[in-house]
Amino acid sequence: MRSIGEMARDGGLSVSALRFYDRAGVLVPAWVDPVSGYRWYAPEQLEESRLLARLRRAGMPVADIRLVLAAWSGTDTDLVRGLLQAHLRRLELGLSDARSEFSALRALLDHRENSLVTSLSTNTVRLSVPAPELAAALDAVRFAAGIDPGLPVLGGILFDVEDDDLHLVATDRYRLAVTQARTAGYGSIRVQAVVPLPLADAMRVLLNDGESVRLTVDGGRVTLETGDRQAAGQSLDHEFPDYRRLVQLPTGRRAHVGTATFREALQTGPVRASETRKHDGEAFDLSVLRVTENGKVMVCDDGDDDPHDVAVNRAFLLDALTAAARDEVVLEFGAPTAPLAIRRPDDADTFSLLMPVRLAD
Repeated sequence: MRSIGEMARDGGLSVSALRFYDRAGVLVPAWVDPVSGYRWYAPEQLEESRLLARLRRAGMPVADIRLVLAAWSGTDTDLVRGLLQAHLRRLELGLSDARSEFSALRALLDHRENSLVTSLSTNTVRLSVPAPELAAALDAVRFAAGIDPGLPVLGGILFDVEDDDLHLVATDRYRLAVTQARTAGYGSIRVQAVVPLPLADAMRVLLNDGESVRLTVDGGRVTLETGDRQAAGQSLDHEFPDYRRLVQLPTGRRAHVGTATFREALQTGPVRASETRKHDGEAFDLSVLRVTENGKVMVCDDGDDDPHDVAVNRAFLLDALTAAARDEVVLEFGAPTAPLAIRRPDDADTFSLLMPVRLAD
């Protein structure tokens, strides 16, 4: 007999998924301890679990999975083959429909590109920025920049200059960081440049003293000068997404947490493995968070599920705490499907957002 933890390890399904399929009557444990409620599985159920994991990864509906498992061990394979073929046809039709929709969207994009005249990066900007503020701004957003070669525009940091404000923004789709630094000497129309990460890192090296630095955006070239040193290079030739739309989130439950204590709870507390999502091709650990009635944030054990829990990439959350650079942070929770906001209690212009990860059914 295998425990539910051993079955999860050997059978390719998470503990929470095994519980779901038990409740759904798809893969019912051979024995449940009447006192503790702990589930135990017979040796022959290991093959069923592995089969179920394959069907799950293929996106087969639960109703069809139940029939496949029921017919799998029989001598007549027609039903199983028919269910597999029917699901494959659904996937192919869905892919065909998606291709048609994407083709229409590409045509719309082509039309927009031909009709729009971009002006955000054609103006020349010369301004001064306090070195400590720019250094802190780069540190606050650098962790969220993307490295996907298929999305080169996200492999940089947006410098967004408007009036006397310089906003820095970075995102890799799964997280987004925004901050702001004061400027002087410009105060004109809005100008944007996406600074590639190597250039942004070179700029950061020059910001170790307390002087103001000169920032110039001239067409596609970005230059940072301090004293007799400079870092310069071409901005990315792509338009950054409208981050202001991405940060218009509904407010929800707010909780103040001590950064050191919360970090320790994340590092030593329970984690869950992500089955359905990967980052850079590898599975990652999830931390499942809950706001209690007294406003505390707890890291939940596996199996202690609540519909309002929010699951996030643990490493991403630890990075966000480091980037916040405060002894205390504010966590803002919306719905379990809404991004988790990590805010500085003393700085409304600096925050990061983490996309939640859907827990296994």
